[in-house]
Amino acid sequence: MKPKYRKIVFIVTYAKLKDKIYYLILKRKLHWKGWEFPKGGIDFPELKKSAVKREILEETGNKTLKIKKFNFSGKYKYKKKYPDRKDFIGQSFSLYSAEIKYGKVKIDKTEHSDYKWLLFEEAVKKLTFPNQKKSLKIVNEWLKDGEK
Repeated sequence: MKPKYRKIVFIVTYAKLKDKIYYLILKRKLHWKGWEFPKGGIDFPELKKSAVKREILEETGNKTLKIKKFNFSGKYKYKKKYPDRKDFIGQSFSLYSAEIKYGKVKIDKTEHSDYKWLLFEEAVKKLTFPNQKKSLKIVNEWLKDGEK
């Protein structure tokens, strides 16, 4: 059997407040420890955009105001086997951005222990993995260019 990658969406989540853009990052506690933005699996036969909306609601308690798909994707292998993902050797991701309202976030306590709203420079330093740093840079460039 061919090794399988779990299909997921990376969701660079942001809010606009007083001419500034703040990015939401979550402190991961399930499977590994570190900082990430919301992400999650695509439940077959769910569409990716539907997965973005569902994951944002599950991981932040917020509804999405705007969603954008980016032409950036990739895959990575897990550092170890996870009992709840025994059929997979890693994950393949597609990049999206989601705008939500700035403010309180209701995190999923099984996956995350904390959250922060940060400006780009702080957020890019906090993120744990290079593929997420690159994703944040792509979305930040798009937002700086006036969302063209």
